Amino acid sequence: MVLTDTIVALSTPPGAGALAVVRLSGPEAVAITQALFSKKNLAAQPGHTLHYGTLRDPASGLILDEVVAALYRAPRSYTREDVVEISGHGSDFIVRQVLAALLRQGARLAEAGEFTKRAFLNGALDLAQAEAVADLIAADSALSHQVALNQLRGGFSDELRDLRGQLIKFAALLELELDFGEEDVEFADRTGLTRLLTEVQGVVNGLLRSFELGNVIKNGITTVIAGRPNAGKSTLLNALLREERAIVSAIPGTTRDFIEDEVSIDGLRFRFVDTAGLRDNPADEVEAIGVQRTRQRIAQAALLLYLFDLTTLTPAEVQADLAEFTAAHPKLPVLLVGNKQDAATPEQLTAFAQLKTQNLELKTISAGQRQGLEELQEVLLAQVRGAGLATSGTATIVTNVRHARALEAAAGHLAAVQQGLATGRGTELLAADLRHALGALGEITGDISTDDLLTSIFTQFCIGK
Repeated sequence: MVLTDTIVALSTPPGAGALAVVRLSGPEAVAITQALFSKKNLAAQPGHTLHYGTLRDPASGLILDEVVAALYRAPRSYTREDVVEISGHGSDFIVRQVLAALLRQGARLAEAGEFTKRAFLNGALDLAQAEAVADLIAADSALSHQVALNQLRGGFSDELRDLRGQLIKFAALLELELDFGEEDVEFADRTGLTRLLTEVQGVVNGLLRSFELGNVIKNGITTVIAGRPNAGKSTLLNALLREERAIVSAIPGTTRDFIEDEVSIDGLRFRFVDTAGLRDNPADEVEAIGVQRTRQRIAQAALLLYLFDLTTLTPAEVQADLAEFTAAHPKLPVLLVGNKQDAATPEQLTAFAQLKTQNLELKTISAGQRQGLEELQEVLLAQVRGAGLATSGTATIVTNVRHARALEAAAGHLAAVQQGLATGRGTELLAADLRHALGALGEITGDISTDDLLTSIFTQFCIGK
């Protein structure tokens, strides 16, 4: 695709800093930069080279900045167009002056994500890879970085293209049968198509299952710390965060609202939520509202860490609390943690040790003394990795909601084809369902796309990317 205009934007964060990078892309990128650039004829220079010089405003003749201009010649650039990246001093005033001078020479301000959109339109990236660029920029843990990088390098796209390629061959044969409908011939081997559909459905369903893990990697694991008043929930939150984030007091009901913060554990981002203590008779209206909000946060959690005081509760009371949680949220994973092990008697510890024989995961700690926290973190990781989380970053993991919805649509259409084959449905209906499945898979990589879809995706990017 040939785009006739040249775009420009600041590609580094705004504000004072050591450097600011202004990026241009388009057929006139070099010529527009040359109008301001002195000391060297940029048009005569090869791509992938750096050039020191000064920028001068042609309108006023004033020197704007001393810069380094990096040249990238089409098609060997990020956008597959001529690209110039001007590295200057990180002053808001200088950046405004440089951008204004470049705009006067014929460039226009880039829209959000337009550089990456041009990379997609010009075939440098497919749509899934383009979205991975935004994920890579936003990555804030080792695993989210690995997953985004794998997708950017085409791992997910290659897997989808292989699936689509196999299905397209059968789709073409079904379409051929429609062309010879009056002759009642079959070009597509139904047995082979059934076998292929089973294989493709297995891959698609595997990708869909990975979305739950991918969502965890991308957005973090919401872990609610709940329990009765004075169990030590705020102390545990402070210990996990290694800072005094929550107020700690011996007075019951100190925490009236939830407090949350994030910490990365072995590359996984956990969002811990400290909540108001759960009891049937809150001291006042404010505490009652806090208890209600606690129950709301538990309903939204990916993992519940039920914390109890080993020195004040009995195993029967703990089991009663757990039964209440299980009845209200049967699918919510619960981690049972006994606190204040340093103050508990041997008899109390022995009594609670029996819970381990009842298929309950029990971990004892002392949040105030920072005892057992490393082991607790290992148990937290095991809860997540027990679902099959790959830490190598090589497995394909779906992290994008749009991709998951497209995969769900594809799975539905593929199931319709399978049912049609089993019931002897006509070729025309089989071909239609198969086309819909191919369309859903194609939407992920952009082989099939619309202007509305592209606008929705790229407007979520930053301006200079």
